[in-house]
Amino acid sequence: MSLRQHEIAEADHRILNPFTHDKLMLLGEVARVGPATRILDIACGKGELLCQWASAYGSWGHGVDLSEVFLDAARDRADELCVSDRVRYTHSAGADFVTDERFELVACLGAMWFGGSLEASAALMRQWAAPDAVLLIGEPFWNEEPPAAAVAAYEGFVSLPGLVDRLQATGLELVEMVLADGDSWDRYAASQWWTVRNWLAAHPDDEQAPAMRDYLAAGRRQHLEFVRRYLGWGVFVLVQEEPEPGR
Repeated sequence: MSLRQHEIAEADHRILNPFTHDKLMLLGEVARVGPATRILDIACGKGELLCQWASAYGSWGHGVDLSEVFLDAARDRADELCVSDRVRYTHSAGADFVTDERFELVACLGAMWFGGSLEASAALMRQWAAPDAVLLIGEPFWNEEPPAAAVAAYEGFVSLPGLVDRLQATGLELVEMVLADGDSWDRYAASQWWTVRNWLAAHPDDEQAPAMRDYLAAGRRQHLEFVRRYLGWGVFVLVQEEPEPGR
């Protein structure tokens, strides 16, 4: 999907991943977010993670996203939750973001393509991380061996152990995780169907309308046929591995 199509499909979402509010807050707890935590969130979307954690845990946040539409919503959310003094936002592609600041927590939930590959994106995240920082990486994985049609629809995914192996091969150690379930997947995917249908009714002649009609039909079918059974998604809490003794 293009960025504009994401903006349309997720217009009514606050969390732009298959996570409920409760899972998002649980993630903050297990990642040990607190008043001293400075967070960098790459592809931050509408800033729900940064705003909710600033409100609940007193953390500080810097969000980076390519969508001005999402960033406008993020700033409004910060105002709504009275945390505008604790979060700030930059309009940028993740790979182009430059800062001398180092963060106690670096997150990228659902956009680990930003650096060109999972491994390259993880390397960029480590550059922005303080020495003892926590990294949060949200990625999909196969819950069980998928049928060929599912593999064709969602190329490049691996099993949960295979995904963890890839993350740990970048020099990161898994210490916690919070995984989506069928309900949180439904709330993310199924709630887009009505949003897109309403948008199409209001914009039948828009240049994006044919693509959105295709997305609605294909996305609904794929979710019912493949996603709910085979595709998992989760956020992995990682720390940088300690060097081996003598190295």
